[in-house]
Amino acid sequence: MKIQIINGPNLNLLGKREPGIYGNSSFEDYLQQLRQQYPNVQIDYYQSNVEGELINKIQEVGFDYQGVILNAGAYTHTSVALQDCIRAVKTPVIEVHISNVHKREEFRHHSFISCACLGVICGFGMDSYRLALEALLQHTTQA
Repeated sequence: MKIQIINGPNLNLLGKREPGIYGNSSFEDYLQQLRQQYPNVQIDYYQSNVEGELINKIQEVGFDYQGVILNAGAYTHTSVALQDCIRAVKTPVIEVHISNVHKREEFRHHSFISCACLGVICGFGMDSYRLALEALLQHTTQA
């Protein structure tokens, strides 16, 4: 099984950026733990601060991988282009957020990509990614 994790803008700063919201560890540290926990799953990782690069990566893996875990960051609340891309591929996408966006600023309460995703997981810190991976594993065994 191949799963692609895609992180959007500013998520390269995890561990440094607003630790009260996002925690103290880098995504690379968390990714190492996730890979150890799921040795039978190929977990690939990609991060970009550029919307078009996120779209390119989704298109690249969106017909061959069994799932995409997408934290689009602030593009979640602005990008119709990401929504169109998710709808265009066959691979199921789960929208993930580290924080509970519904407890934050009102503009973060609306997602342009949720309607195109298999599901949404938010508010469980880095563990949101593991929960999304579990959901994809369950989804693929039921499909």
